[in-house]
Amino acid sequence: MSSSLFIKICGLRTERDVEAAVRAGADAIGFVFAESPRRVDATTARDLARAVPDDVLTVGVFRRQPLDEVRAVAETSGVRAVQLHGDEGSEYYAALSQSDRTLIRAVAAQGQDRRHRCGELGEDLLLLDAPAPGTGRAWDWAAPDFAPPEGRWLLAGGLTPENVREAVRRTAPWGVDVSSGVERARGIKDPDLIASFVDAARAAE
Repeated sequence: MSSSLFIKICGLRTERDVEAAVRAGADAIGFVFAESPRRVDATTARDLARAVPDDVLTVGVFRRQPLDEVRAVAETSGVRAVQLHGDEGSEYYAALSQSDRTLIRAVAAQGQDRRHRCGELGEDLLLLDAPAPGTGRAWDWAAPDFAPPEGRWLLAGGLTPENVREAVRRTAPWGVDVSSGVERARGIKDPDLIASFVDAARAAE
């Protein structure tokens, strides 16, 4: 994984999307297997992943899906990381850790009464998302009392080419994750926005 800011472009569905993300210099690309306008099936993701260089992490995104389903989809698609949005417990993560896939735990930002810590359930990376994930709505990461998670964590939720530089400078995340912020319409990625996002994020380092 990159030693500089880690950048993930999520919700990719077409060859054009994947090519744009790789060309822009993304460190990871995400395929959504949960209910979403960006959802793809495992076979499509497998075909798209064939064009992804080995140094770019392929991530499968799931939300409250049975363990057996996650295992089967991850195996068929060949993704090298699994990202979970839900209330999966430590036993769920332990079962998935038996593979060599990177595990990403997504949590919602809901005030700072409890500071999240990467690795609490055995995950490799923590993703701090908006209270309503997938909506593209920004949350108040600029609040003066914001306390970033401990360990390796990715900032997500409402990021765009216009605000990612400020977001990175204010919160100092290990990485960033974007989906709707690089779309020209819901579920439709824009190669120019992808390139602009990566450039802006890199400029903040």
